[in-house]
Amino acid sequence: MVSTLALPTVARRVERRWANSVAVAGRNATAARHFAYWWVLLSGFFEPLLYLLSIGIGVGQLVGDFRLADGRIVTYPTFVAPAMLAASAMNGALAESTFNFFGKMKYMKVYDAVIATPVTPVEIAVGELMWAMLRGAVYSAAFLGIMVWMDLTTAGWALAAFPATMVVGFAFGAVGMMLSTFVRSWQDFDYVMVAQFALFLFSGTFAPVDSFPMVMRVLVELTPLYHGVEVVRALTTGVLDWTLAWHLAYLVALTVLCLRVAGRRMNNLLCK
Repeated sequence: MVSTLALPTVARRVERRWANSVAVAGRNATAARHFAYWWVLLSGFFEPLLYLLSIGIGVGQLVGDFRLADGRIVTYPTFVAPAMLAASAMNGALAESTFNFFGKMKYMKVYDAVIATPVTPVEIAVGELMWAMLRGAVYSAAFLGIMVWMDLTTAGWALAAFPATMVVGFAFGAVGMMLSTFVRSWQDFDYVMVAQFALFLFSGTFAPVDSFPMVMRVLVELTPLYHGVEVVRALTTGVLDWTLAWHLAYLVALTVLCLRVAGRRMNNLLCK
């Protein structure tokens, strides 16, 4: 009887938390109306696209074809494009949850004003993650459209891969927010950018992880972009097996863990 009476209270609490997080994301959407922001948005999309055109197509003429797990032979651009798609989602989410997030927290003091309202630090973190995911989704949708246009995947598999790119965006948005709560100055982001570029190069993006030395292969398989690349590549090429569940579970667990850490860190930083 008690638990039944408590259900409406829990539902109202969840609804309030969701509404507060959406309000934080809505504040970012309002601020993003400035024309200059859209140039920043476009810049993060073109980097992986240029890599696809230069390495995927240019170098692909020298590399030849690849054999997928189900035995199918695909072109090198078909192999590389899903990795560029996952990297595009990573770039969008990290850009929003590192530099922008840190600036609003450390220098603009936006969150100091927000916590003066009923919004909590954890709800701020969730709202910022929603906004970071939205930016990653814009990159992913545009990139998928280009992949379909270039005949690197079909429209059906592109629709199936889109939710997976959002999972990748969520994961890296949470990672970026967590790291930003530990950053002391803008110079510390140099380390983040080096790590981001290393992930981009060595997460099975340009060559199968099986071709790496054993020690390097183990290290790569511990990184989040590797799991994102494997999920997106499986869905865009239509090669599905049980390992897909493991890759998705890794990304979801990473999102939850980093979001909890980010929320606690924000609570300590903003409410001290």
